[in-house]
Amino acid sequence: MTTAAQAQAVEHAITSRRAIRAFLPTPVDPALLHRLIEIAARAPSGTNMQPWKLRVIGPQVRARLESALMAALDDPDFVQSEEYRYYPETFREPYLSRRRKVGWDLYGLLGVAKGDVAGMKRQSAANLRFFGAPVALMLTVDRDLEIGSWIDLGMFLQSLLIAAQGHGLLALGHADPDAPQNGLVAEREPVEGFTTWLD
Repeated sequence: MTTAAQAQAVEHAITSRRAIRAFLPTPVDPALLHRLIEIAARAPSGTNMQPWKLRVIGPQVRARLESALMAALDDPDFVQSEEYRYYPETFREPYLSRRRKVGWDLYGLLGVAKGDVAGMKRQSAANLRFFGAPVALMLTVDRDLEIGSWIDLGMFLQSLLIAAQGHGLLALGHADPDAPQNGLVAEREPVEGFTTWLD
């Protein structure tokens, strides 16, 4: 039987989770990381396929990856290609307004004004450096799998994030409490904005 305290702990882990964009250098205990991954592997999975693949990126591989990403960012001839489409080709409302608002709220906290190309590039570079998180993870699914496996992957990822949050970690490290960008809490639509009750 679930107690009120257990329910409250789960609710807190979900509602307090947010995007962190600056981390302290405090290391994450490898045993804890292993446990978090083990917990996340209990995520729902259609017909128990468990299609997720996780790579924990160590310091040497990470240094090479970050170097390659930064070189691409600085290369004016680099052409970005997407293996799959993450965003729609054309944004429409209400998604466009939500996207713009969180972007400008973040840039406002960072002191990046509209049109500040150098400031936006600095933030892109921070992203490509995993915002200084001590642990870098890469999740994938096999190319020949379909949308159900992407849904399973999303549930694995959310389970991992909630388990980490329960241990005071956010994707994946200790948040820097002094970083202004970590003060951003993205707005969420009220339940009535996306729910239809059918009797």
